[in-house]
Amino acid sequence: MIGLGRMGSGMTERLRRDGHEIETYDPNVDSTASSLEELVRMLERPRAFWLMVPAGEITESSFQSLLAIAGSDDVIVDGGNSNFRDSQRRHAEAAGRGVHFVDVGVSGGIWGLEAGFCLMAGGDEEPASRLEPIFRSLAPEDGYAHVGGPGAGHFVKMVHNGIEYGLMQSYAEGFEIMHHSEFDLDLREVAGIWQHGSVVRSWLLELLHAAFEEHGSGLDEIAGYVEDSGEGRWTIAAAIEENVPAPVISASLFARFASRQEINFSAKVAAALRNQFGGHAVRAAERAPDVP
Repeated sequence: MIGLGRMGSGMTERLRRDGHEIETYDPNVDSTASSLEELVRMLERPRAFWLMVPAGEITESSFQSLLAIAGSDDVIVDGGNSNFRDSQRRHAEAAGRGVHFVDVGVSGGIWGLEAGFCLMAGGDEEPASRLEPIFRSLAPEDGYAHVGGPGAGHFVKMVHNGIEYGLMQSYAEGFEIMHHSEFDLDLREVAGIWQHGSVVRSWLLELLHAAFEEHGSGLDEIAGYVEDSGEGRWTIAAAIEENVPAPVISASLFARFASRQEINFSAKVAAALRNQFGGHAVRAAERAPDVP
């Protein structure tokens, strides 16, 4: 396991609990290896290297460094939120050196250690099958699939996250309407009762209830500033490329942009939800100065 952040550390621990022997490398935390070169020497061939690092430059540099020292028939897995086009390119580069590449979309956030991680794998059949014991240990029952060829895993995860944007924004807008209504509503209570028998019940709603319990129904401690990590943009770009209308996902991304220019309650809800399911940092709300 290369990368022991919020998800990588939880995945490593879940695998160890299920009896797997895991070697690790992360330059920022205690690891079993002090370098990628040492990590390669610690494993028996054919080896499997799971990258769990931020998408973009870090993933690219880690992949290239690993590819340079991996051996024939080794497998490199990218479990981050990489763009599926980059994954297709990396698959081709790896194949040119006799190395397998498998892209795995991972969902589960900070709760995955106990509840399991949903896994969406893309790549060739043989290396994906080789990794099945790992997938079974990481995922809950029926929580993983080899969804297609190179890039398919990250493509499915990209759309998954685009849908997540829309779901979060729908909850955010609904609770903002209630927040500004003429009624003195306990939004924590509403989020609680909607978990029982309601057609809008979901894990996100459970997390919103937890956020209200932690921060209060006004979410006063949270600034209404919502980041995006790229998958919503990529989903919309894919929709445009395929001539598929995606108005809800598009509007939810634009709402995140708007949150960075104005403070509103729906943005507080979305920020609180990202913190609850993924451990993403929230900005502290700025407090008005005391008036003497």
